[in-house]
Amino acid sequence: MVSQDYLQKMEIRQNFRNLWHTDLLRTIQADTPYCCLSLFCGPCVSYMLRKRALYNDMSRYVCCAGYMPCSGRCGEGRCPEVCLATEVICCFANSVASTRFMLQDEFNIQTTQCDNCIIGFMFCLSQLACIFSIIAMIVGSQEIQEASQLLTCLSDIVYCSVCACMQTQHKIEMDKRDGKFGPQPMAVPPVQQMSRIEQPYPSTVGYPPPQPQYGYQPQANPQQGYPLAGATYPQPGYPPAGSAYPPPGYPPAGYPK
Repeated sequence: MVSQDYLQKMEIRQNFRNLWHTDLLRTIQADTPYCCLSLFCGPCVSYMLRKRALYNDMSRYVCCAGYMPCSGRCGEGRCPEVCLATEVICCFANSVASTRFMLQDEFNIQTTQCDNCIIGFMFCLSQLACIFSIIAMIVGSQEIQEASQLLTCLSDIVYCSVCACMQTQHKIEMDKRDGKFGPQPMAVPPVQQMSRIEQPYPSTVGYPPPQPQYGYQPQANPQQGYPLAGATYPQPGYPPAGSAYPPPGYPPAGYPK
């Protein structure tokens, strides 16, 4: 059963406002050679990108970045490189998604509607191909069998293409992180920010400092520079004209001078 704390963190992450440096539709144009490399050598690229997402510190590595029940129980601490190689080969889709989630949490990146449509179409096509394969196996119709094979082939093409574009998107985002698009690379975040679930709050890396809202300005410390600069003290017209000040009978009789 999903805990309330888990649901709350996932709800907070829906409010991310940063965007990917390049969306999925423009990754081929942005870095064509890397996209081709991701298409033909997907597991190798996934291995390199995960290691780079961990700032080349494999002591941070957890299987599937902590998103699966087996995470942390696969001997990652003894041989993280072997565990990562096994992950990208046996669970390629999870390895790509885990790297994506890590980057989104680190830089508060939202998934745009366009990216959601592309990823959703990939999943729906895979499910449809699976359903047609099951129906063809049950019915034994040659026409349905051919249709299922066609859908399976189309699903595989879309799946490989979208994963290649996603990995290129991750690579471009880490190029931005590491200063290849600007003079100042970002600092390495603490270890607890490398997990999508375990960190207490979403990371604020890459966010500008919060700005005062509704015209609110912090008040000056009354003990520093008091009275405030620009203030007239005492106020003009005080005490009121014609009034006796100090009042009669003040100070009291016998008051030491």
